[in-house]
Amino acid sequence: MTTMTTTKKNCTTITATEMNDFAAIDFETANEWRSSVCSVGVVIVRDGQIAETVYRLICPSPNYYSWFCSAVHGMSFRDTENADSFPAVWAEIAPKIAGLPLVAHNSPFDESCLRAAHKACNMKYAGYTFYCTYRAAKKVFGKTLPNHRLHTVAKHCGYNLKNHHNALADAEACAWIAMKII
Repeated sequence: MTTMTTTKKNCTTITATEMNDFAAIDFETANEWRSSVCSVGVVIVRDGQIAETVYRLICPSPNYYSWFCSAVHGMSFRDTENADSFPAVWAEIAPKIAGLPLVAHNSPFDESCLRAAHKACNMKYAGYTFYCTYRAAKKVFGKTLPNHRLHTVAKHCGYNLKNHHNALADAEACAWIAMKII
């Protein structure tokens, strides 16, 4: 790992050489509550290569879907009514990402979801370190891109993001971006 610079809202960026081991993570939520995670995608990168992926549906808490969130990711109550709870899903994921920094595109959102889900389930939060590909892209690409949204940055980095707002697809795009610019 390299020298780090902390920026606003717990988002960290790398300032020297690249990071080779990390986990890219993306959450989708069912409603306006950050604790309402309804899916998670995780892409584990080791030695600069994708080593493992995890995609899980989660029964959200609180368990209802807003029309806005459903319009964004296309999921509804029916998709997650029989899914595992957040504690069960996180019990599977936590050992896989132990000791790894987490990377997300707009990491303050994903970190706040992870914190809120832990709090809602009365779970101890492990204090994960987050890096932000959105902020890194703004620094690296500046005004050369029309915007710094995930699909725009992914395309610029050579990754064709299909199925945007699927948590695993977004985590894969984030991992690809991180391997190129962080």
